[in-house]
Amino acid sequence: MFERLKEDLKPYPALSNPVRWIMIWCRFGRWVDTLRFKWLRKVLDKIYWVFQSILSTVTTVHFDRRLSFGENFHIIHPICIVIHPNASIGNNVGIMHEVTIGTRGSADAPRIGNNVFIGAGAKIIGNITIGDDVDIGANAVVLKDVPANSIVVGNPGRIINKHSKEQVL
Repeated sequence: MFERLKEDLKPYPALSNPVRWIMIWCRFGRWVDTLRFKWLRKVLDKIYWVFQSILSTVTTVHFDRRLSFGENFHIIHPICIVIHPNASIGNNVGIMHEVTIGTRGSADAPRIGNNVFIGAGAKIIGNITIGDDVDIGANAVVLKDVPANSIVVGNPGRIINKHSKEQVL
């Protein structure tokens, strides 16, 4: 449970950084889920949810222990970020402020590949897949799958191939 915590905290060396506490609490919540004693798990689960509510209110970063994220996942400006717990985030993903990664009312959430940068104010909504090596521009609204090696700009999001600079869809 705590084996990846040290790696999770590398981008946030300052104790005052709110993301540091969010990562610690996420790992704590995952650890609570692994406990064998049901009574202990139940007590610590209540404590987790109380402090999770406080932490997300104070930091305005909303994601919980169910979120699946890879190595070197980093939040660059921790303000007004909402990530659905069923979302899947790959390795080396950077997220700016005011980003929403959510659903369209179903349990299916976006799957974000590796080496993805999500700009400020971007919205990624629905049962979609974002490929590897993708840059999503500020305030882009992404409602459909994005192939690897692309850039997404605008509202609605226009997909551009990174290498040829031609619009894909």
